[in-house]
Amino acid sequence: MEALKLDPTYTIDDILALPDGERAELIDGQIYYMASPTRTHQEMLMDLSATIYNHIKATGKPCKVFPAPFAVYLKKDNSTYVEPDISVICDPAKLENDKGCVGAPDWIIEIVSPSSASHDYFRKLHLYQANGVREYWIVDPGSRSVVLHYFAEGDHQSAEYTFNDKINVNIWDDLTLDFGEFDID
Repeated sequence: MEALKLDPTYTIDDILALPDGERAELIDGQIYYMASPTRTHQEMLMDLSATIYNHIKATGKPCKVFPAPFAVYLKKDNSTYVEPDISVICDPAKLENDKGCVGAPDWIIEIVSPSSASHDYFRKLHLYQANGVREYWIVDPGSRSVVLHYFAEGDHQSAEYTFNDKINVNIWDDLTLDFGEFDID
């Protein structure tokens, strides 16, 4: 993803004024256009979202899971708007209006596309850590790997897994994801 290299600093109003069907994110005043996802990306999105949704329902957690496109207004200064592939929000106050999430989700999952790799691995990692996301997963269907970042009370823990591993969710002690159960080409 390339940032628009123009002098102006953009705001959420610029994102909201984009033509229908045009997807972009706004990070610190710069617009980053998003490519259409692949079929594999969407299959992974559905498998993960459904598994998390079913777990929330079965356990009665006060959380909600939202697959993309779902607006996350990460900063209050009108300079940052992202659409994570999956957002898990456990604070109902962050869902006070119908526009999306205002503030940091508890858990974000980004599914890497070739055009978004550096954006997901670097730019968003620092953005999410600096703005209160508790857990961030980067799922890469191409390399069949998952990089997990857990930001606990100022401490940054990270681990790398393959799709052969069972991965524990850090924000909850009762969910383990087994990528071997997903129908991934």
